[in-house]
Amino acid sequence: MIRSQFLILGALALASACGESSSPADGSADAGSGSSVDGTGGTTGVSTTSPSSTAADASADGTTTTAGMTTMTSSADSEPPPVGFDLGGLPDIAPSTCSAGGKNGGGGNGAVELSYIWIANSYQQPEGTISKIDTVTMIEEGRYQAKPDNGDPSRTSVNLDGDVAVANRNGGIAKFYARQEDCNESNGQPGIQTSSGSADVLPWGEEECLAWYLPLVCSSNRPAAWTRGEFSEGSCTYENEKLWTACDGDVLLINGDTGEIEETIPVPEYGGGLVYGGAADANGNFWGLDLYGGNSPYNIFRIDFETLEGLAWDLGPNGGYGITVDKEGRPWSCGGGGAARFNLDDASWTSVGGSGIGGCMTDGDSTLWHSNPSGLLLGYDIESLELVNQIQLPEYVHGISIDFQGNVWGVGFTTNNAHRADPETLQVDTYSGLTQAYTYSDMTGFALTTAGGGGTPPN
Repeated sequence: MIRSQFLILGALALASACGESSSPADGSADAGSGSSVDGTGGTTGVSTTSPSSTAADASADGTTTTAGMTTMTSSADSEPPPVGFDLGGLPDIAPSTCSAGGKNGGGGNGAVELSYIWIANSYQQPEGTISKIDTVTMIEEGRYQAKPDNGDPSRTSVNLDGDVAVANRNGGIAKFYARQEDCNESNGQPGIQTSSGSADVLPWGEEECLAWYLPLVCSSNRPAAWTRGEFSEGSCTYENEKLWTACDGDVLLINGDTGEIEETIPVPEYGGGLVYGGAADANGNFWGLDLYGGNSPYNIFRIDFETLEGLAWDLGPNGGYGITVDKEGRPWSCGGGGAARFNLDDASWTSVGGSGIGGCMTDGDSTLWHSNPSGLLLGYDIESLELVNQIQLPEYVHGISIDFQGNVWGVGFTTNNAHRADPETLQVDTYSGLTQAYTYSDMTGFALTTAGGGGTPPN
């Protein structure tokens, strides 16, 4: 597991998204919740789950452990953690000569100045917003309407500058800036008007950290996946970033700066169903899941970033739901039967059994994280597919993401909770200020940072 050392000043943050209507099996394991944040900007300081703890354990910082529950002081009463850190071993996707003053929100320059997780609040009775939560402090710093009317936000994707794009399942995609200094005057009022937290959602047209909104007319607009773009050493930012999405049977390539559609590519061998999820590899190629249509079996497909040619292959025996790309450029599909790796050399599938439903993501190194209905986070070796780690959460989580500190995040299934788990200490902390959240895409930008380029499998 890649672990990071705190080095430079900044402000860390990640990204989240929402989902569909599948429900997990009943039953969740009996586990204590972690340090809990209530959504008002403060930490309630309840407790932290550490499955390996015993009554005799004592933590290094002086807290005591009783029956597996560690009592924690409120973060409001303790010195704030240092912000900014070295990515320690992640790929050099930006020159090290770039100054720390540039935008390093998604891993550029080998360091990250902000790391947010962006989670959609949308299931069943849609609030139609996305939440911006600092992954270090676990404080929600902004909440934004994702669409002018009847928003139904789902997957979110974070680019290497740290900005987010969110797709609305009923059509329409929006980009929001992560930094207030990037936001632009647009509503005629002096200064920049932008949300400051969960209780401060500005009406559509007043929020000035909205970069652009692209209206789309389609019955299903789910995936969102940024490409890396090209790094500018002079500005320490990424240029020519593109965004992939899908609108019914078409894949769209969108200009990341303007929100304009640059290319429209038909889904290869489209079966009339939903393009349920998507992810980009390091070369900008788009991998998508074509599900719930006339295809039997369903498909995984790839759109080449350079040629725009599309190829499709049968989906593996585990089905599909969430999708991610590992450091070798191999896509993984995670569905009701567990997780499965798509092998690029021969277009075969190697599967992990189990009953997980939602998303999955790798730690950028050797472990793929998935979840099961009992509230377990399961870590599998990406080569041997052996179970190498597991962390008990207080509930089933549908979405999985990794932050730039190496923590594994799980977003509760239509609950108000997001859980942050340390894979080394097994400590679990909980943010409880969401509204029927449901998400399982690259909500932090970490997956884009660590994905490999891979190749083209035989058709």
